[in-house]
Amino acid sequence: MIHPALKKKSILVFINLCLAIVPLFANSGFNLIKNNRAANIYYGGSNPVVETTLELLAADAQQVGQSAFKRIDNADAGAIIIGELNDPIIDKLIKDHHISLSDIKDKWEAFYLKVIQMEKVPTLLIIGSDARGTAYGVMEISRKLGVSPWSWWADVVPRKKSTISLPADFEDKQFPKVQFRGIFINDEDWGLTPWSSKTYEPEAKLDAGIDPTKTKKMATVGPKTYARIFELLLRLRANSIWPAMHEVTVPFYFVQGNREMAEKYGIYIGSSHCEPLARNSATEWDIVGQGPYNYLTNKNEIINYWSNRLKTLGQSHNIFTLGMRGKHDGAMEGVKTIAAYKDAFNEVLKDQTDLLKQYVNLDPTKIPQVVIPYKEVLDVYRAGIAIPDYATLMWCDDNYGYITHFPDQKERKRTGGNGLYYHVSYWGRPHDYLWLSTMSPALIYQQLYTAYQHDVKKMWIVNVGDIKPAEYQIELLMDMAWNMDQVEKIGIYQHMNQFLQREFGHRLAKKIVPIMQEHYRLAHIRKPEFMGNTRTEEKDPAYKIVKDLPWSEQQIRKRLLQYKLIQDAATAIEASVPLDRKDAYFELVLYPVVVAAKMNEKHLYAQLARYGKAEWQKSHDAYDKIASLTAQYNALNKGKWKGMMDYKPRNLAVFDKIVEENAVVPMVNDDQPAKRIPGKDLKGSIGYEGLGYQGQAAAIPLGVEASYRLKGLKGDSVTIVVHLLPTHPVSSDDLRFEVSLGQQHSPAISYKTIGRSEEWKENVLRNQAIRTIKFKVASLQQDILRIKALDEGVVIDEVTLYLD
Repeated sequence: MIHPALKKKSILVFINLCLAIVPLFANSGFNLIKNNRAANIYYGGSNPVVETTLELLAADAQQVGQSAFKRIDNADAGAIIIGELNDPIIDKLIKDHHISLSDIKDKWEAFYLKVIQMEKVPTLLIIGSDARGTAYGVMEISRKLGVSPWSWWADVVPRKKSTISLPADFEDKQFPKVQFRGIFINDEDWGLTPWSSKTYEPEAKLDAGIDPTKTKKMATVGPKTYARIFELLLRLRANSIWPAMHEVTVPFYFVQGNREMAEKYGIYIGSSHCEPLARNSATEWDIVGQGPYNYLTNKNEIINYWSNRLKTLGQSHNIFTLGMRGKHDGAMEGVKTIAAYKDAFNEVLKDQTDLLKQYVNLDPTKIPQVVIPYKEVLDVYRAGIAIPDYATLMWCDDNYGYITHFPDQKERKRTGGNGLYYHVSYWGRPHDYLWLSTMSPALIYQQLYTAYQHDVKKMWIVNVGDIKPAEYQIELLMDMAWNMDQVEKIGIYQHMNQFLQREFGHRLAKKIVPIMQEHYRLAHIRKPEFMGNTRTEEKDPAYKIVKDLPWSEQQIRKRLLQYKLIQDAATAIEASVPLDRKDAYFELVLYPVVVAAKMNEKHLYAQLARYGKAEWQKSHDAYDKIASLTAQYNALNKGKWKGMMDYKPRNLAVFDKIVEENAVVPMVNDDQPAKRIPGKDLKGSIGYEGLGYQGQAAAIPLGVEASYRLKGLKGDSVTIVVHLLPTHPVSSDDLRFEVSLGQQHSPAISYKTIGRSEEWKENVLRNQAIRTIKFKVASLQQDILRIKALDEGVVIDEVTLYLD
């Protein structure tokens, strides 16, 4: 028999336990999917971009669970309730639940997600500061379902889950750090255009009134294709695009449905540096223009040409490029001097402003506009163009990842702000890199972080070629544009790790991350497309002939081994990749890693074979493997990507099977330094994760004297070779440093390059600027090496010492 006091105590314990458990059930999380069934959704608005994302989310839920989210007519408890600020239903919920959203009220494209208890039932709110912010909030739920932004573009098939919940206290608030964020489809001749026109969307049609005889040598990229591209942009939280514009492609606005598809997805259509007022003059002028494309001699026809486009666009989502260059990537026709170019440019700006006021908005400050000082236009800008203060100034890199201009204090104060046009793919001199996207993520971060710190925050557009295979770089760039602070916080390695974990899971990502890090590091030393030691667009035909790189046998064999290790590792992992991720693994990891390795094998074994130090067959086998793997890529997923991947864009000599021949000059000697000092080992420097030849490059802040203690130097003199990132001036007109060893000092050393000089070409091909200083050895015991930055932007890759 239980003692009455003990019985009473047991009852009290039971009651207290119940009281503790009840709130847990009362405040349980919100089920996005429960037992394979998705939650209900209420959206009382009618904005096209929000409706579009709801369609995407419904399809995602169908793939993850067994049913789509069900649309309901009332904002019921237990549902996902979606709306913008100032929506009466949303405003009431905000008031009833004491939610403060003052910090997103006036923000561009912000969203807020929160689980609340509505009638004691968990309910999810998605609130946007505007329509696009609401849409990004909707797509954030897609991410919570485990759906990759690359689910379609990289065949990352969504995984089935029976239940997905958000915690009862779930809350998320986000907004972009860069206002306009997007991509430029460019040099699409060997990828996107043939794939779209022949494989994915051969049914695309010309718009009414376009003469088909003038487009017979072109192919279409139509609304079905652009819908997939725009979907990707929304999933990546981007909002802008410069559409494909090469001569092989029918202009964007000349294809039925393209403009309407952009409106459906809420994407801003902009245009490149040579496409003023939404006119793709590389091709459109030849189709509908009259006379020469010369503003000085044919002004009236050019004004009519621009006017006709603006009449049709009206209030569409557009970012208008101002100014004028040649029909494609060249200087304005008819101008002979910088002064004449400046005068003509100013007149063009005045006429374009009048047209925008007439056809788009009487208040031009309300119209997104951009001026792009690209190539020769940068010199014209510096001569004094009268750019409206409300227009964005978009700065550019040198086509190889190094930004050529950072805004000064006056430019940073402009109401139109500053933007950036950046490349991860390029056609031009000194050499194209259109095949594999191997731009160093660490370099991308270092350059764009620097730009961001100098208030380049209005607009980022990235030249991504055909999108594939630049998937990771695109996501990194868009993540930085969305939330630079978060990428800075976690670092480049962790960002890549999270990307690969999402696509392949924790176990596989742990193995893949070091492979990809090494893949990008080796390509930073020399891109696969540069391995033939050739150049493009040079007058001397000798540059078209594949020849030796200035590397010793030891350097070559070391590089071959390094590539063998990562291609063997990538190949070994493939067997353990789940069936539903096989195609994604091939596209994102195996193909780029292995063909980059084979490109190196093709050229480096050939270089050894010229001296009788290797068999030619090894080079030929590598060539054959590249061809077979590319064929495999184009056959993936029942031929989904047929025509997308081409291993020999422009049919350049570097891509050919190498002709067997013997060397006529001796091989380079292996001259190893007595000491190699990574940039980050210089005391006072600031390291960048993964940057440089050994992933250990570091910046020396302006005025700082970074140092390294040397011991036991033996010899009469020492040659110090400073290897730097070949950047451009940041806040002054030069890039200088000085070196001292003990009491010996060098003069100021500049490594600034001018235009497309020979030194600049060598620098971007090898991703290093090099300066050499010679000192007498003052002490055999100890000396301190010091490097002082005399300008902002000095980044040391490594320092090597040679004793004489």
